[in-house]
Amino acid sequence: MTVSETALPGVRLIDLDVYEDARGAFAELWNVRDHGRHGLGATFVQDNLSRSREGVLRGLHFQNPRPQGKLISVLNGEVYDVVVDVRAGSDTFGEWHGTVLSAETARQLYVPEGYAHGFAVTSGEALFHYKCTDFYHPEADRTIRWNDPRLDIDWPVDDPVLSEKDAGAPALSEMPRKALHFDGVR
Repeated sequence: MTVSETALPGVRLIDLDVYEDARGAFAELWNVRDHGRHGLGATFVQDNLSRSREGVLRGLHFQNPRPQGKLISVLNGEVYDVVVDVRAGSDTFGEWHGTVLSAETARQLYVPEGYAHGFAVTSGEALFHYKCTDFYHPEADRTIRWNDPRLDIDWPVDDPVLSEKDAGAPALSEMPRKALHFDGVR
């Protein structure tokens, strides 16, 4: 396993060791000991799985209060995955990182608490798996507009398929300031 830092504090790319032979391939998606050696010893309480077709964009989502860290894997297909720093007062507030995740590369992304997250499906279909450090809390659910001009995210889709919630989300500048303050998150 190789873990790489990104320009956003705490956001990490994880390239898993994949063992291939004539039967196919094998990789460990999560191992508390091995991931922990790389500073990824989070306690996960919930696993989520979504299946989406090409052109679907989900996000940009976060929770506050009760923020979630996420360990993301794509089990089938490919997505363009985006993380945005929404921690008010952070040196990288409003900055984003985008990367391609696919079943083919077995690359994971760790998104710490205090970041908004979204992805666009770039293959025919994608099976998207993520482990969460806290449970889903509907009252803490927040969404930022995927095409917020201030963020200027370079999405690989021009006219994505969106949920009603994502289509009507506010810009980051319209988000209540208290929603962007995270107790105990740096």
